[in-house]
Amino acid sequence: MPRRIRAQRIGRGSPTYVGSLQRRYVVGYPSSVISSAGLLRGVVRDIVHDAGRGVPVAEVEMDGRVFYLPAVQGLYVGQVVEAGAEASVSTGNIVPIGKVPEGGLVSCVEHSPGDGGKLVRSSGAYASVVSQLGDRTIIELPSKKLAEVSSKGLAVVGIVAGGGRVDKPMLKAGKKYHLMRARHRPYPRVRGVAMVPARHPFGGGSHKRIGRPEPVKRTAPPGRKVGLIAARRTGRRKR
Repeated sequence: MPRRIRAQRIGRGSPTYVGSLQRRYVVGYPSSVISSAGLLRGVVRDIVHDAGRGVPVAEVEMDGRVFYLPAVQGLYVGQVVEAGAEASVSTGNIVPIGKVPEGGLVSCVEHSPGDGGKLVRSSGAYASVVSQLGDRTIIELPSKKLAEVSSKGLAVVGIVAGGGRVDKPMLKAGKKYHLMRARHRPYPRVRGVAMVPARHPFGGGSHKRIGRPEPVKRTAPPGRKVGLIAARRTGRRKR
């Protein structure tokens, strides 16, 4: 009887394949409270590290509430942070994105008003405001794509801290192992074509090619469900 393939072992969980992402803090701001208030002031109590997250997290106390934000460049412990429609457009403040002038840099942007900030939260990332169109705002995402969001949605002014994190090479395999383990990713990751057939559907043969089409059906059994699952298309997209 063949052994379980890697995709099945990840699902079952084990010391090698940790069953959950070990993050301690939920990042986001209380949008409903901030949107309904004209001006709120809080203070940055601490800047902490969160396992599995490449961004330093700022612990903010505001109006009796404590929440966590991706720290922006220049934010420091003890800084007074403003939030609301009457807040000034300065680094670290939470303001409606419709108030940010064109060319302004923001992060932790709300995709829809009230979601607490879902866009642009990775280290060194920022979105730039391209234009203000009444109740809609056009922003340029880190992927260089343009997105249209509500001008009433909130955003944090500034660039997310931790830029250049991926520029430093991993000098030791152990460093890479612990990083991937904190993110619930197995390491080292062996190619399927390098395995024997009992370990992976792509294995076997005196060659290093798959030997069969890589896309598989959505209804494929767990032991076969690897590769491009229910792919709508393959290959590079034509411009």
